[in-house]
Amino acid sequence: MNKKIAYVLGMITLIIGLWGFYDRFAFGHENAAYGSYVSWGLWVALYFLFGGIAVGCFIWASLDLLFEVPALKGTGRIALWAALVDLGVGLLAIGLDLGHFERFYKAFTNPNWTSGVIEDVWGYTIFGILTVLALIFSINQNKSVALKVVMILGLITAIFAAAAPGKMLGMDASRMFWHSSLLPVQFIFLALTNGAAMLLVIRGFFVSPAENEKPFSILSISLVGLLAFNLYFVYLFFSQGLSGRIPDIVQPVNAILNGQYSLLFWGVQIVLGAILPIIILTQRKLAGSGALVGLMGLLVLLGNAVARYLIVVPAQQVEFLPNLSTAFSGRGLNLAYMPSATEWAVASGLLGVVILGMLVGADFILPLVSKSHKEA
Repeated sequence: MNKKIAYVLGMITLIIGLWGFYDRFAFGHENAAYGSYVSWGLWVALYFLFGGIAVGCFIWASLDLLFEVPALKGTGRIALWAALVDLGVGLLAIGLDLGHFERFYKAFTNPNWTSGVIEDVWGYTIFGILTVLALIFSINQNKSVALKVVMILGLITAIFAAAAPGKMLGMDASRMFWHSSLLPVQFIFLALTNGAAMLLVIRGFFVSPAENEKPFSILSISLVGLLAFNLYFVYLFFSQGLSGRIPDIVQPVNAILNGQYSLLFWGVQIVLGAILPIIILTQRKLAGSGALVGLMGLLVLLGNAVARYLIVVPAQQVEFLPNLSTAFSGRGLNLAYMPSATEWAVASGLLGVVILGMLVGADFILPLVSKSHKEA
């Protein structure tokens, strides 16, 4: 893909997002579609997605900067930059979802250590600090002891942070759909998948074929394996829920498999986001095309975005009590949820920040830092 096209795409999506950001800050949550029953929507799903991409990219960066895998040489620094950009965008997404973001400091000054949210906050905070340090130390072309130590600590923290959202959801015993030990493990594999897919997008669209042969090979093969594992986890997660015959689990599973979300699940998450990439990436001739492989990476990210959405939303559309949704009438007092124009606009803006953040970093920040280091 021509970088000029990518810059234009990033600018367009960001400009659309500016309206959404304005609406959110000017009118609060007034124009968001979530309410009293379905209180987490698109922005929370995007928080999980971008956070997963961030920790996944860090884990893949460790293969270069910590374990020094020859086939991935040179991917570490850009993977760390991708982790930093996506983490920032993920935190922005959840910040916009919160009613009083200005109170975030209380998670540090007055934490409740029995809360899954606190684990999530502290995990991503420590991970973010370690990612910044790893990026700074990686500027040194020699693999320093400090970089190794930071990468080890970051790898441990990344795995913890990858599972934290799944654990946080599972601690809500009122939502049986989330209350499964499989969910945190599934989040780890989704993060690894996201990291590999993100690197394929970067290398597929913006790196010359001559520099891509070995990274393409290991990333493609790994992504195929991770997609297969993800499909198996989906099978375990849904079959366990259906076999248990617990109504609060069966209802959202049926809505996903053969109800209102079936097209998103089968069409986008499974076919476009998993089966098609597996087919393309296992064909040697097709897998050699940078643009095609990059497109497969995008489809995997799209499929995983839908996966996060289908984890978050359907579980909240189960009534706590029979006829609860019809007992009261009013805006937000129903189980229906469809992201509003404001929510989609903000999502577009977040995507624009990711695109432009990656491009600016790759074109100006990282080369400038490298040049400065060499001159010194």
